[in-house]
Amino acid sequence: METLAQNYLDSTRKQFAYYRLLGTKTLAQLSDEQLAAAPNDASNSIARIVDHLYGNMRSRFTDFWTADGEKAWRDREAEFDTAFVDRTTVEQKWEAGWAIVFGVLDKMQAEQLSTIVYIRQQGHTALEALNRQLAHYAYHIGQMVFLGKQLQGDDWQSLSIPKGQSAAFNAAKHAAGKGRGHYTDEFIAPPSDDA
Repeated sequence: METLAQNYLDSTRKQFAYYRLLGTKTLAQLSDEQLAAAPNDASNSIARIVDHLYGNMRSRFTDFWTADGEKAWRDREAEFDTAFVDRTTVEQKWEAGWAIVFGVLDKMQAEQLSTIVYIRQQGHTALEALNRQLAHYAYHIGQMVFLGKQLQGDDWQSLSIPKGQSAAFNAAKHAAGKGRGHYTDEFIAPPSDDA
């Protein structure tokens, strides 16, 4: 029987993978000019949000168990000042950041969730640290999706249930009957053994 801790860890992995997918699908829909566009001086472009997420992921998940999550080498302020370079760089940072996150998640064991890790010298259980990062990443990826929708307008390809299709989606779900699963299962393919 699956333990609550294992269920939490499995669910959290799926949530991180789901938000990664939303960001990836957003990046894929946008031109280089759109990646660099910011609504105003107080706002960030999608490229800057990616740069910030990359810096955060590297800092929080590098040496996750043994070093403070806010690394001395991180320059958080520079993440918001970076000028757009090119799509390839944005996509490489996006993928590299997630590789670090999943490098930790894929090795984490349920019994480690109560282990204390530090972020800016404040102790968190590993579970609390994961919750903190999941909420942070969802917040910024939501910004990316919102900006993407604004920039694409009518050309935006929905990342969830398209407008006007809720009734059909719900009918199909109810027709399938009750069953245990995670709502992200239909969006996220399970990792292959070759990966």
